[in-house]
Amino acid sequence: MAGDRTVRRPVRAWLYRIATNHCLNYLRGESRRPQPAGLPDHGAGRSEQGWSGEPWWLEPFPGDVDDLTAGPEARYDARESIALSFVAGLQRLPPQQRAVLVLRDVLGFPAAETAEILGTTPTAVNSALIRARAALPPDQHPHEVPMPKSPAEAAVVDRFVSAFQRFDLKELLALLTDDARLTMPPEPDEHRGPVEIARFLLQTHRGQEFKLLPTRANGQPALVLYLLDPQAPIWRACGLIVLAVRGEQIQALTRFASMGSLSRFGYPRTLPRG
Repeated sequence: MAGDRTVRRPVRAWLYRIATNHCLNYLRGESRRPQPAGLPDHGAGRSEQGWSGEPWWLEPFPGDVDDLTAGPEARYDARESIALSFVAGLQRLPPQQRAVLVLRDVLGFPAAETAEILGTTPTAVNSALIRARAALPPDQHPHEVPMPKSPAEAAVVDRFVSAFQRFDLKELLALLTDDARLTMPPEPDEHRGPVEIARFLLQTHRGQEFKLLPTRANGQPALVLYLLDPQAPIWRACGLIVLAVRGEQIQALTRFASMGSLSRFGYPRTLPRG
């Protein structure tokens, strides 16, 4: 068995070297990356809510860290690694730092093996890892994130659903952290702060009949939003809201309107009114 592992490790490093170098070559050709049609210039015409710097091509994936990792320690380590905010943070790193962070912190390669994959030295790998970690958003603190499906997490989500359905402005403001953000990829605008987010939610949904059904996306709690069809006795799905919980509050809401991504979560586009 030990001999098998000795053989497999060089093969694994060789395969990751091919894949990593292919990705690095692609990332270094930034001009080839597709751009969203019709998006305005982020440097001009800024509105009150501002523009989002998040990658517009990110999409949610269904499930939880429980589906991807084995024990509680692994789930604890992984929950931030697969969070949408972590993935978004990766997009802002230079290619080499991004590769080092994924190989070291996500895939668990030691520094020497990472250096072999990238064709560099362990010292350079460790230096790039330090810079990459420092460049990530400051909200990446796993100890502040409730364990997935825990009572603490469920309590925050339940409070949000209740406040949103009752249009309770005071409760919504209390639930959102001071630096909370609402983004809606692929739309470029971003709403920052509890007041702006609560105002947007109330303005867009006050007077509507809707229901929120729980699911999980990117290892985080999520809600499928259904609106009542005024012309037929059915509910129509209109999006997915992924919540980033910090402590007893919500730090980020990411609204996905794509019905294509919603189908992966096993929810129908319409539900009978009942």
